[in-house]
Amino acid sequence: KAASLGVGLMVLDDGWFGKRDSDTSGLGDWFVNTEKLKGGLSPLIEKINALGMKFGIWIEPEMVNEDSDLYREHPDWILQAPGRKPSHGRFQYVLDFSRKEVVDRIYEMMAKLLSEAKISYVKWDMNRSITECFSPALPADRQGEVFHRYILGVYDLYERLTSKFPYILFESCASGGARFDPGMLYYAPQTWTSDDTDAIERLKIQHGTSYCYPISSMGSHVSTAPNHQTGRNTPLHTRANAAYFGTFGYELDLNTLSEEEQEQVKDQIRFMKEYRHLLQFGTFYRLESPFEGNVTGWMVISGDKKEAIAGWFRVLSGANQPCSRLYLKGLDPDAAYHVTVRRETEREFGQFYGDELMNAGLITSDASSSSGAEGLCDFESRLFILKAENK
Repeated sequence: KAASLGVGLMVLDDGWFGKRDSDTSGLGDWFVNTEKLKGGLSPLIEKINALGMKFGIWIEPEMVNEDSDLYREHPDWILQAPGRKPSHGRFQYVLDFSRKEVVDRIYEMMAKLLSEAKISYVKWDMNRSITECFSPALPADRQGEVFHRYILGVYDLYERLTSKFPYILFESCASGGARFDPGMLYYAPQTWTSDDTDAIERLKIQHGTSYCYPISSMGSHVSTAPNHQTGRNTPLHTRANAAYFGTFGYELDLNTLSEEEQEQVKDQIRFMKEYRHLLQFGTFYRLESPFEGNVTGWMVISGDKKEAIAGWFRVLSGANQPCSRLYLKGLDPDAAYHVTVRRETEREFGQFYGDELMNAGLITSDASSSSGAEGLCDFESRLFILKAENK
């Protein structure tokens, strides 16, 4: 189904390794469970490649479960305070990456995995924070070094893997884990912005992240509705419109979508492929802040100012609202821009000069901008595609 809709890469999530039958076991054993995957990963990857898609895989190399071969062999390899029972989070303990022998062991397993299968993408997860940051390998007066040495160990593992497998795209995780930093982006050029995938929540998450990082580095997906964390039922086009301003992807069961929704997904993927370079590498402007009102506004514009996309997002609908406008930025004031509006489909909107759109604004409240009957709902959004007419 994914291939038929235009998806370019399929990611195998948690559960493929060790004796990983629940979240209580298997972490640390980075070898393929051949009872689940007969013949290993290669037959599955070959099927996915034959459909025209690349293959990606999920890992969490910094963590270990007590119920794992690695922990049974090396229970001393976790961060833990001496004389105290270590505390877990999500049934996980943090491996002591300040120790070279620990990093070496994880590298050996991962290098073997990546060498034996045609993997194009790695989602490097981090699902718990570091607690009891004490390393048995260092004396008491040097425990203040552990956090720093731990991250150096993470960088070392990344350095070795990215050097040996330069064709693999690594994505780090996550903003909430304080992993969205320039050092990590050196190895993993995109970061999973948050496990909170609700499109309305993402307005604040991605808007705030954009103050420090380019949107091409922000992992952003269209997820299921109602959302599994907020319960919010957001329109499919709004979920996509928010995700466009990032790396863009899907994390849902496409087979549960109606035929109409599947056609929407197919069109969304087509749109992203057509405008990917502009969306991810154009100059990004914040027009309206989600922290200050009911409306969020973003836009990207090409370097030559001939092409732009503006995103308009309204959280809650209202009755008898005043005229609303979105004041664009960065346009050529003397250029005439042909504008189309995109909701679930695209239609003509008009022609406007750059100075008009920046100073008088783009009207977002009349019927022609889709605020008629089809726009009378909460969590509404639309995109405006601008193309400069030849002078």
